[in-house]
Amino acid sequence: MSALYPSTTDGRPKARLCVIILNYRTPHLVMDALQSLSDQIAPPDSMVVVVDNESGDGSDEAIEKGIAEAGYGDWARLIRSGRNGGFSAGNNVGLRAVEAEYYMLLNSDTIVRPGAVEQLLKDMDLEPAVGIGSPRLEWLDGTPQESCFRDPDAFTEFLTAAATGPINKLLPEREIFMPVQEVAVDVDWTSFACVVIRRAVLERVGLMDEGYFMYFEDADYCRAARESGFRIRHFPEARVVHLRGGSSSVKEQKAQRKRPPRYFYESRARYFRKHYGVSGTVGVNLSWTCGRGIHLARERFFGTPPNSCEREWLDNWIGLFGASR
Repeated sequence: MSALYPSTTDGRPKARLCVIILNYRTPHLVMDALQSLSDQIAPPDSMVVVVDNESGDGSDEAIEKGIAEAGYGDWARLIRSGRNGGFSAGNNVGLRAVEAEYYMLLNSDTIVRPGAVEQLLKDMDLEPAVGIGSPRLEWLDGTPQESCFRDPDAFTEFLTAAATGPINKLLPEREIFMPVQEVAVDVDWTSFACVVIRRAVLERVGLMDEGYFMYFEDADYCRAARESGFRIRHFPEARVVHLRGGSSSVKEQKAQRKRPPRYFYESRARYFRKHYGVSGTVGVNLSWTCGRGIHLARERFFGTPPNSCEREWLDNWIGLFGASR
């Protein structure tokens, strides 16, 4: 890393913005993300840290070589986490490594549109009560993705499992997904595929909960920030391409109704236990089961395509027991 950056007393670099990209066996995606940032990162105000989450496939060497060959060494560096502790643990390595006013967590399967970094920082500067801000996530062709959400609870689980139009229309404010917005709006939580976190949030809330291996950590951290007095706000003028599934296969597995890995259900159970207790989590699972029963009836009598994954009912309960352990 270039000596252009000032340092803290313990030797950590200081910057206005630190972008953290977590890598697990996606070196080509990381280099594409870095390329999209190359005209938006300017030392000493901003820098990028790539955290290799113990890929074990040579990704770390490939990324270091790519950074050097592309001439990104003045503003980007790689850190080896030493273990694959999951999404929260890997990002926490980056959060500890640099002292910054803002931190941008960026998935490796993203391409940052021109001007997005500057726009996000401008938006955050103008609204100091906002602790976490997110851009609009979109596909390569510009089609927006749903990336802002309401807090998960028994109602959202029921509606998700039922997936029945008339019922959803009766309770539109209880659906987990929020409609895509063209103007800035406060939300309960937002996707951490790309998100800007103010340093004050870390000082008040702390680092991300490493008990989540992957999934639900973004909902959990946004909830903790809100409970600490910060707002969570979506800024759609800034835009970032999210190549869903590039950094994780879980979304693809769920879309194909295949069985997701155990850690998904354990993260789900951890979130509900943490915020609603054991009895509340049992209630959430029962609510999901009721919704699933409605959709199952539609499948049997009307030929509606299935909307649940393999063994999802069982895995919801196994996840709860796993979280209990």
